[in-house]
Amino acid sequence: MSLKALVATGTKVWSDSIDPDVIKTARSKGISGATSNPIIIAGIIEKGGFDERISQLIDKGLDDSAIAWELDDELVSDAQRVFSEDWARTGGDDGYVSFELDPLLEDATKPVPHEQRVKRYIELGKKWGTDRKNRMIKVPATAAGLDALETLAATGITINVTLCFTERQYKIARDAIWRGAQRRKDGLNGFKSVYSIFISRVDVYTAKQVPELSKDAQGKVGLVNAKLLWKMNQEFWKDKNLRLKQEIIFASTGKKLPWQSEDYYVSALAGSDIQTNPPETNDFIEKSDKAFARTVDQLPPKAILDEIAQKVDQKKLEDVLMSEGTKKFADPQKALEQQIGARRRELAAAK
Repeated sequence: MSLKALVATGTKVWSDSIDPDVIKTARSKGISGATSNPIIIAGIIEKGGFDERISQLIDKGLDDSAIAWELDDELVSDAQRVFSEDWARTGGDDGYVSFELDPLLEDATKPVPHEQRVKRYIELGKKWGTDRKNRMIKVPATAAGLDALETLAATGITINVTLCFTERQYKIARDAIWRGAQRRKDGLNGFKSVYSIFISRVDVYTAKQVPELSKDAQGKVGLVNAKLLWKMNQEFWKDKNLRLKQEIIFASTGKKLPWQSEDYYVSALAGSDIQTNPPETNDFIEKSDKAFARTVDQLPPKAILDEIAQKVDQKKLEDVLMSEGTKKFADPQKALEQQIGARRRELAAAK
């Protein structure tokens, strides 16, 4: 058995990477989408893979930040071409590649006023998401990101709400997107939205911040949270008579705690919607002979659910994980731009 066995349960499997080497063999394994991040671009630059293209962009007068975004756009576009068959086959329900908007807008070391961030998310969403048939624009569930969603949805942009941890964030995002979608000039026929619920980071958080959880509850909070939001999402959209599915992306599915198996989250979420798994997690599944069954709608006993509800402070969880999450988004982008600057100097010295 392999990733295709997981897909057979009703799960769409995407890769949390647009590395060309990963994308090249993805579809043959059953992977039907992907998402970008600056770490992938940095790795290719490190190996010299973008030297010629960087030189061309330097000659065009682009600064380090603009070069980073051009390279990202090109990699995402290449991946879009790979998955375009999946997009066509499913009529727009699958085959997407997610493009992340500028994480430096949420950089705590250089704060940007709220209204300015909202405006910038809208500008960038339109710039990178207009007329891109199988591209999703990743907008974080920050205060500014959430406030930008209705306008972006109204313009017809396909949105992936990312960095989402709680019911509060999910509901604000979903309702804003639905309001915007109903204002689309092209109607609802092509309307698609997804909500990336981060999972393993929640269990890392509870292991540190909520040690009083019982052994039976510890390590299950992320899964319970994701499954409850999945159920809520199913209920909300079921009577909207939409052609395309509005789905949950189960994100942050790699093993985080020592006692977990490599497929801990993958197996527990099989059966519906989308899993965006790290390449190493997908590789493990591909090489395994494990059979999968639908588990996404199965919850722990009520006693565990009650304990989690009682002991886990959702506001504190969101505050801590959003602070950590925006930093984890911003730091790699800053490192990438610094790396491009260093490469610029090296290429100039070599002339």
